[in-house]
Amino acid sequence: MKKVELLSPAGNMESLKAAIEAGCDAVYLGGKMFGARSYAENFTNEELIQAIRYSHLYGVKVYVTINTIVYEREVINFVNYVRFLHQNNVDAVIIQDLGMLDLLRKKFPNLELHASTQMHIHNYEGALFASKMGVKRVVMARETPLWIIEKIKRELKIEVEVFVHGALCVSYSGQCLMSALIGNRSGNRGTCAQVCRKPYDLYDDNNKKLNKKKYLLSTKDLCTLNNLDKLIEIGVDSFKIEGRMKRPEYVYLVTKIYRKVIDDYMLTGNLKVNNTDIIELKKMFNRDFTKGFMFKEENNNFVFQKRPNHKGIKIGKVINYEHGNLYIKLEYNINLHDGLRIEDDKEDMGLVINKMFIDDKEVKQAKKGDIIKVRYDKFITPGKDVLLTTDINQMKIIDQILKKPSRKVLIEMKLRIKTNENILIKVKDGINEVIFKTDFIVQKSTNNPLTRKQVINQMKKTGNTIYNVQNIFIDLDENVFVNIKDLNSLRRKVLCLLDEKRMYKTPFEEREYDIIVPSFEKVNKKSILIDNKKDYYKNINSDVIYTNNKELLNYNNVFFRLPRVIEKYPKTDKQVLITEIGGIVKYKNFETDFSFNVVNSYTLAFLHSLGSKKVTLSYELTINQIKLIIDSYIKRYKKYPNCEVIIDSYPEVMVSKFDLNKMYGVKQSYLKDEYNNRYMVKSNDKFMTIYNYKKVFYNKDELYKIGVNYLRENYK
Repeated sequence: MKKVELLSPAGNMESLKAAIEAGCDAVYLGGKMFGARSYAENFTNEELIQAIRYSHLYGVKVYVTINTIVYEREVINFVNYVRFLHQNNVDAVIIQDLGMLDLLRKKFPNLELHASTQMHIHNYEGALFASKMGVKRVVMARETPLWIIEKIKRELKIEVEVFVHGALCVSYSGQCLMSALIGNRSGNRGTCAQVCRKPYDLYDDNNKKLNKKKYLLSTKDLCTLNNLDKLIEIGVDSFKIEGRMKRPEYVYLVTKIYRKVIDDYMLTGNLKVNNTDIIELKKMFNRDFTKGFMFKEENNNFVFQKRPNHKGIKIGKVINYEHGNLYIKLEYNINLHDGLRIEDDKEDMGLVINKMFIDDKEVKQAKKGDIIKVRYDKFITPGKDVLLTTDINQMKIIDQILKKPSRKVLIEMKLRIKTNENILIKVKDGINEVIFKTDFIVQKSTNNPLTRKQVINQMKKTGNTIYNVQNIFIDLDENVFVNIKDLNSLRRKVLCLLDEKRMYKTPFEEREYDIIVPSFEKVNKKSILIDNKKDYYKNINSDVIYTNNKELLNYNNVFFRLPRVIEKYPKTDKQVLITEIGGIVKYKNFETDFSFNVVNSYTLAFLHSLGSKKVTLSYELTINQIKLIIDSYIKRYKKYPNCEVIIDSYPEVMVSKFDLNKMYGVKQSYLKDEYNNRYMVKSNDKFMTIYNYKKVFYNKDELYKIGVNYLRENYK
């Protein structure tokens, strides 16, 4: 059975060391630029060098996230940054932007590229495209069904990485514009405001409120411990833990538990998940757990609408409140300085136990069945559940482990110590081998011969190094003399040589970027996206008409717009508007939609070179940025692009496998936020689409003037 990689998050150096101590095989992290978690602490360039060296010493790989979309003015800095990473032996970079993918694969042929989940690869064809582009690994969309992953592993020579634990996006990653268009904080730029964790109300077409709980789009946290065997059996290459924003204790605990379950399964062939481990994970952080859509989670079990933050575990109930004292009957052991939350229908209330009493006696611990008294200023209605949100002992234990890291690299030593010869030593770590000869000759002993025990004792004194001598073989002559100081020096020297051997280097090569693109005429045309025959006749004079309605495909100038999420592609010889990268390998006659997130001239050129007749630019662009893209394209390629921009329309801000309409039994609904903005929610093609509350606006004449060929309206 092939070993699966356990991939842990690192938002800073402390988390990286915690992940390594817990037994990860690889870490993923971001620098100060181009990573999709801008609000994590992240790594400076100097810290990145340290992180790569530290990780490689332990045999741990380092993948750096450069998984944002990259604006035109950023491309030079982007390439310089990747060059720096490559020259400092990063194992791979994780990328979203298609233009930068093309640029990097051509400029740096020895750099390993991983397709980020932000690339929205959710089907076989998407993975096939990535494989054709030289991508070594694809990080599948979290919603991808197991059978598709199995097909990819069976038929394609590409590594597959899947998320196994942590926070989930309610939208398909890379396909959420909600934060960008509402608050100008783009999820595709690493600055997501997590608007999905905000409170909303849901109304039907008759303006009837449907919900009681507020957090309608707030997902539960993923936990796949009970399904890891299925992923291992179908050949998944890497298990990814989400959490670059999480503290080191979280990274350690989650990594340690997944390490244990994986190793046990690899050893015994049986999946053993201890309920205690689940409780420990929940105490550290949870919003309730879901197995995720990868394992066919029920639609209504995917979100936790009561609260968007850490839930903890239930440890008791409030049984009384009087004179500023709160009485809690415990169902679980607790300790002084634990953090608690009392659940309330309107607003949860939290406290830290600084003092607690049992029968008016102050105690530091309390057990299941005890009734404790704690001081609390606000009245609490009896009957409320009490949750443990911080287990102080759990944190202390992990902190103590992290202060004295014990992960070691096991090595084998072989020594040949012969009279009148140099000492010969060989050291192996399972992959690397170091052979070294001393520059001094072993002398015959006159009165104090070297013993086997002395050699073993000195060579095993690996001290503060990362090594632990597992086996040692000694070919030792009798009656020889070697100074103990020389043995110590020999040990230090050979371990330093092994350090250097473990600091492997990736061959660096840089080539010129080149691409062949077609030329298009400059035109001023209009297109429109419609739903039905009535809309068709209203817009019959449009130059191009797109539709999701197959019944309209025989009409003039009508082209089919494919779904945003697709498992089976319809057959057609007509031109199609594709919305995800799998369509590139499926169709010869196609255009690309806004969901390709085109924000630079390199992506525009790449899509044209692949056959796209027309490229729709991203909603996340200003008119000045659009102009710069077109000007840069013309200057670099000496040809004219064929661009489309969507105007006067309500943008699709989210596409999700989770369906609010299905949950509340309606066909269409409206979300209302805390500012009374209304977002239409439509369901079709087995997924939900949410539209922005306001239209996009551009100056039409100005768009034509700067070189946009097509302006599109989207009916909804």
